[in-house]
Amino acid sequence: MAFFSRRRAAATRMPLDGVDLVLADLDGVVYAGPEELPHAVSSLQKVEQQMRVGYITNNASRTDANVAEHLSSFGLMVKADDVVTSPQAAMRLLRTLIPAESTILIIGGEGLVVEAEKAGFHVTRSADDNPAAVVQGFSPDVAWTDLAEAAFALQIPEEEGGIPWIATNTDWTIPQARGMAPGNGTLVSAVHTAIGRLATVAGKPETPIFEEAIARYQAAKPLFIGDRLDTDILGASRAGIDSALVLTGVDRPKHVLAAPRESQPTFILADLRQLHEPYPETVTDGNVTRVRDAAVRIDGPDVTIVSHGSEPVDLLRAGAGAIWATGRAIFGFRVPEELYDDPFFRPGRR
Repeated sequence: MAFFSRRRAAATRMPLDGVDLVLADLDGVVYAGPEELPHAVSSLQKVEQQMRVGYITNNASRTDANVAEHLSSFGLMVKADDVVTSPQAAMRLLRTLIPAESTILIIGGEGLVVEAEKAGFHVTRSADDNPAAVVQGFSPDVAWTDLAEAAFALQIPEEEGGIPWIATNTDWTIPQARGMAPGNGTLVSAVHTAIGRLATVAGKPETPIFEEAIARYQAAKPLFIGDRLDTDILGASRAGIDSALVLTGVDRPKHVLAAPRESQPTFILADLRQLHEPYPETVTDGNVTRVRDAAVRIDGPDVTIVSHGSEPVDLLRAGAGAIWATGRAIFGFRVPEELYDDPFFRPGRR
C-alpha cells in the first residue's frame, strides 16, 4: 500500500486527493483520555469543510452518542451517526450467530449494553442465566468478577456445543493522558488463559467494523487514519482502504520500520496537519532511497543514513521505504540508532 516510486520527477500528491470520506480512529488520533491531541481538531475541522468525516473506535466503553458529544465539545461537527463503534460491529456479527432476542452475557460498559439492547438482545451479567453468547468489550470498570463470569459461561469449547464468544477488539493498550494503559486485549487474554478458547473479534483489525462504516457512508474512496499498525493499518489493509499512520499515539518509529507488508500505511504523518500538506514522493535510485532531502542507503544487511534531511518524518519515511522495499524482516538488518529516534509527540510525554 505504501507510495513508492523509482521515477525522479512526478507530481506530488496530497493525502486527501480523490478521497470522498475520511475515517479516523479516536484514541491516539483525536484525543488521549479526555484531552485533545495537538493539531488534531483544527486539522479535522479543515477536512469537515471538504468532505464527510466518520469516526471508528475499538473502545467499547461509551455509546456513539457519548463519543459524538465528546468530539463536539472540541468544536468538531459530529452526530451519533458519524461514529462507528466496535460494539455496533459486534452486534452485526452476533445477529448472524444466534437467534434474535437471545440473552447474552455482557462483559463491558454502557457502550456495549446500549448497542446490545438496540439490536434486540437481552443483557445479563451472570453466567447462571444461561446466555446464548458472551460479548466482551473494554470498560475501566471491568473487574475480576466480570472476567470470572465470562470464564464460567465459556467453559465448553464452541466446537463441542459451547456458546459463541465475541470480543469487540483486542487492542493491548489504550492511550491515556498520563501514558499507555492496558486495553481490552489484556482482559480478553485473561479469559483466554483461564479457558483455553479464542474469541471472535469484531473490531479492528478484522473487517466487520470497516464494512459497517463503508456501508453506512456509501463511500467510494475512503482514507482511514490510525495510530496503531497492528489494528488500524492492518484492518484498513484487509478492508482494501488507503491508510495514514499518525505518530501521536501508540506506534513509534521503531514499529514503523519493522511493519510487515499488510501493516504498512499509505502515508506516515507526524501529526494531522500533514493531511493538508503535499506528501513527498519516496524515490529509490539504486540502493539509495530519498524523501526530499532525507536519504537512506541499504548495503546488504547494513542500513546507512546518507542524509538526515530537514524533517525527522522524512528520514523515517525514507528508512521505512528502503526497508519495506526489500521485503525482508527488520531483524535481518543492522539499523542505526538515529532511525529509531522519536522526536514526535506521544501521550504521556511532557
